[in-house]
Amino acid sequence: MEGQQERYKPTISRRQFLTAAGGITFVVAAGAFAPKIFAEESRNVPGEDKQITAWVRLQEDGRIVIYNPAAEMGQGSMTALAVIIAEEMDADWANVHIEFSPIEPSTYGLQWGGKLGGPMITVGSRTVRGYYHALRHAGAQARYVLLHNAAEKWGAPITELTTGPGKVVHKAGGRQMSFGEIAAFAKAPAELPEIPEAQWKKPEDFRLIGSVIPRFDIPAKVDGSALFSMDIEVPGMVYGAISRSPVNGSQPELLNEEDIREMEGVIDIVRLDHGIGAIAETFEQALKAKEKLQVSWSKGAQAEGYDSVKAYALYSKTAHDDAAEGEIVERTGDTRQALKSAHKTYDIEYKTDFAYHAQMEPLNAVVSVAADGKSAEAWVGSQAPDTARRAIAEVLNIDFDAVKLHPCYLGGGFGRRSMADYVEEATILSNQVRRPVKLIWTREDDVQYGAFRPIFLQRMQAATDEKGNITAWGHCIAGTGGGLLDSGARINYYTIPNQLIEVRSVDHGVRTKHWRSVAHAPNKYAIEAFLDEVALDQGIGPYELRRRLMKDHPRELKVLDEAARLANWGSPEKEGRARGMAFCERSGSLAAAVVEISLGRDSGQIRVHHVWAALDAGVVVQPDNAIAQMEGGIVMGISNVLYESITFRNGKVRQSNFHDYPILRMADAPESIEIRLIPSQEAPQGIGEASIPLMGGAIANAFLKLTGKPLRHMPFTAEKVLEVLKG
Repeated sequence: MEGQQERYKPTISRRQFLTAAGGITFVVAAGAFAPKIFAEESRNVPGEDKQITAWVRLQEDGRIVIYNPAAEMGQGSMTALAVIIAEEMDADWANVHIEFSPIEPSTYGLQWGGKLGGPMITVGSRTVRGYYHALRHAGAQARYVLLHNAAEKWGAPITELTTGPGKVVHKAGGRQMSFGEIAAFAKAPAELPEIPEAQWKKPEDFRLIGSVIPRFDIPAKVDGSALFSMDIEVPGMVYGAISRSPVNGSQPELLNEEDIREMEGVIDIVRLDHGIGAIAETFEQALKAKEKLQVSWSKGAQAEGYDSVKAYALYSKTAHDDAAEGEIVERTGDTRQALKSAHKTYDIEYKTDFAYHAQMEPLNAVVSVAADGKSAEAWVGSQAPDTARRAIAEVLNIDFDAVKLHPCYLGGGFGRRSMADYVEEATILSNQVRRPVKLIWTREDDVQYGAFRPIFLQRMQAATDEKGNITAWGHCIAGTGGGLLDSGARINYYTIPNQLIEVRSVDHGVRTKHWRSVAHAPNKYAIEAFLDEVALDQGIGPYELRRRLMKDHPRELKVLDEAARLANWGSPEKEGRARGMAFCERSGSLAAAVVEISLGRDSGQIRVHHVWAALDAGVVVQPDNAIAQMEGGIVMGISNVLYESITFRNGKVRQSNFHDYPILRMADAPESIEIRLIPSQEAPQGIGEASIPLMGGAIANAFLKLTGKPLRHMPFTAEKVLEVLKG
């Protein structure tokens, strides 16, 4: 246990390292090396480890420390990014150790605009595809540093040297040297050349990329030594709990402050714009104080009176207003004219409720504001640690550099932990008492003051000619959520000459946020379910219709065909069961799935028995983990499609915990999930969100085949299914 804790302790900051380490350090800036020269007296300190780049530190015992800039929340990115560097520098994976990088976006930020230095954020399946090229370059340059030092040591031309796993080899001289041995004398070369991509490893020479590599984070999570922010305890730490606005935008007035201050363990009471915080010696005392708060909430908030069930009528009216035009997502040809002159037209609405992130670890953060208020230290599990660090600085009105943030493991994120609201709150509480404060949200806090995947109404229109070919496509998305509503609406892989896709957002003042796959899950559900309804009416098989539409898109068609082959599409189905298919693209990946369902006609319960899915994600760095990501997305997608719904009444969230926001239980998971990864030499693409959007359409389409009735309101709860069956 002690060794594991040492392994995962927070690393020192970049600034501290640069002032403490010996030798010459090369820092990656915008994808290239910029030399950082230290004072002569600080060089060549005996026994010092050598940081040969900002990403890699060598130790004389042979250990290779690689820094991880991404949030690790169970998706495996911590291992994947290290694999990319280790592959290109020819590291022996047995010697690789991974540590969280400092929170310095100028060095460790995503590749943005072709260069590193963007935000440090783990969202949208961007991690591997956002770092892949830059980290291969960084690995190649680290390898060059090793070759250069070995060449000088041996007095041999660098062109005669090569590398093997964890060593430099000079075949002509019959000698070799381990990376650990090089660490004892390594210096930065006077000039470090760019390493052109042509000199990087060829895919056929990969030893690590594309192989099954055990995830680095798993052992510590199994033995309990992995540190989540919930695990953090620091000297003098106290606890915070907050009563937040039941209606977003309403402000509090505390009516019994004196009574609360007299409660056992209570240290202070803090007023926030959206709530009242209680700080106490223990979390239990903070919760008791929170429960006793008598708060009067202001009236007149924008969200006041909002009813999400009744709102669908407004969204329908908004989507059918032919005189209006929203934000255009795609416009090709003349869709409205094509609809007017079509042989046959279709006009159908689909609905999707709000959804809660339901991450396993409750939101929490530990923030310690210094006694003078001019600096702070924090321990946070965040998908956007530089955003969290900046938020602390802004709350305190201090410099970004005055905040030290230790990244921790995340017990799930799904987009919710890309926000910094919980970190800002912890900072406000700590600043009040100038002591370390651990703020913990209860599950009820997170559900009732959540930031949800938006509500959607999609008006789908299509026109067909005499042969059943789709000649026009209309997709109008209405809901509340602004820029969160449009992802996944484009259908560039289906050849349809006239397309009009638009968003008409209505702001109701409720909190919305990116949810795993953002709008892809609702939009792909509407698109794929609509296609099957058109196919059924036209007497065309759903697989045949999609193949027609993909005639100009061979890569996408290959994925669709592979999913159909896996499922043995067209073979006889068991009595009482039916299969449905769906296709989607997400984060550059192409995915297709077939599901097999049954239906309890008396209970209204849909059961998904089997799922077959195919994925083209370009080069797959960790195939075993990619399959796990697909499986996890499928299970989460089924849960969301069949059960998960957040509703508002009078501006208040009606659900509060898992008793009224149910999620899929293990007993209801599919009996089998089969994934096929399609080999590709294209650049890596995002995988973590690729399978979730498939489930809505595939399940709806299987239900349509089984019953002849469409499912047009997600989630497909038992109550909704029974209503459809009776209709």
